[in-house]
Amino acid sequence: MPNDRLRSRMLTKGLTPGALAERLGVDPKTVERWITQDRNPYPRYRHTIAELLDESESYLWPDALPAQRAAQVSQSEVVHIYPRRGAVPTDLWQQLLEKATRQIGVLVYGGLFLPEFNHRWVPTLREKALAGAQVELLFGDPDGKHIAERGNDEGIGAAMSSKILNALAFYEELRDLDTVGIYYHDTILYNSIYRFDDEMLVNTHLYGTPAAYAPVLHLRRIGGAELFDNYVASFKQVLGKKRAVWPEH
Repeated sequence: MPNDRLRSRMLTKGLTPGALAERLGVDPKTVERWITQDRNPYPRYRHTIAELLDESESYLWPDALPAQRAAQVSQSEVVHIYPRRGAVPTDLWQQLLEKATRQIGVLVYGGLFLPEFNHRWVPTLREKALAGAQVELLFGDPDGKHIAERGNDEGIGAAMSSKILNALAFYEELRDLDTVGIYYHDTILYNSIYRFDDEMLVNTHLYGTPAAYAPVLHLRRIGGAELFDNYVASFKQVLGKKRAVWPEH
């Protein structure tokens, strides 16, 4: 039985079996068997292929690991749990950003604390984008209904929209970069997500509680696990509903 998921993602990304084989250093016939006979690649290849195709391993090869083993592996993706965002070491945000080279993603309502308290945050984002990293920043739509609801839930009302606009003012210097996407979303966020290649900080949301006082998960992607990739999938769902902050760009 062919692996149609793998075949489809390769077509979407414009990768032929020969090209993928060259990237991995394997025989093209091996790649053909992965596709036509649904053979499972070795773990080191699965991880690389998933990265190249921008897809999760669990989606491309759902039977590669038994469910119980996949759950155990996923637990290893949790580097640390912080009881509240304020307990995250202040230099960790910058350290993760500086290590990232490929993908940087931020999904928040406002996230004002990052550029406000770290003067290196936005300049480093610019440096990363100029070096070729893909940067995607998603902010709550100041005029959206879910932003108004979140402001009411936290007891700050319209101040939520003001915080978003204040945050965006810091990102003006990224406006001219083709590798940076800055968008609005109008979705209910159950978590704020900060992705740095294969590491991520997930700030959970609690009803009626500002995000600064909610727990944070530090995750590191492990091949064959599901936790990190589930949050990536959530990020992509919101990204699919975006609208540009600056349409002219």
